[in-house]
Amino acid sequence: MEQAYKKILVGIDGSEQAFAAFKKAVEVARRNEGTVYVTNVIDQQFYQFMGYTPIDQSLIDQQTESAKQLIEECKNYGKSVDYQKIEGIVAYGSVRESMAVKLPKKYQIDLIMIGQSGLNAVERFMTGSVASYVIRQAPCDVLVVSEPREA
Repeated sequence: MEQAYKKILVGIDGSEQAFAAFKKAVEVARRNEGTVYVTNVIDQQFYQFMGYTPIDQSLIDQQTESAKQLIEECKNYGKSVDYQKIEGIVAYGSVRESMAVKLPKKYQIDLIMIGQSGLNAVERFMTGSVASYVIRQAPCDVLVVSEPREA
């Protein structure tokens, strides 16, 4: 039985790994005539962990604008490769819960694609734990896109 992935969720954080996952998601969606749901989750707990308490609304507003810009970059990439079935989602809350449970349920996702690591040491740890959590908790298939290896 062949699986057709029609609704693909991919998380982006500005890292090369996340963008690589997004580009692969576009190709999977193209083959399956599906839609890519590209999301950036703004995790307020992360800011508390980093020492921002209470969380300044201007910081959240700034992150929301950054998320919208990342999503727009992804949509522009889609246009450049003649694929425009891309939906953008800015979500708030736990990255792990959003990627593994909330967004897949809300959008009836059948494949989650996630980059292997994030932007810096803390984010690599957090993203690694996100990927691990998503693999264990997701209601659908998960594909972890590994970093391209240097030759």
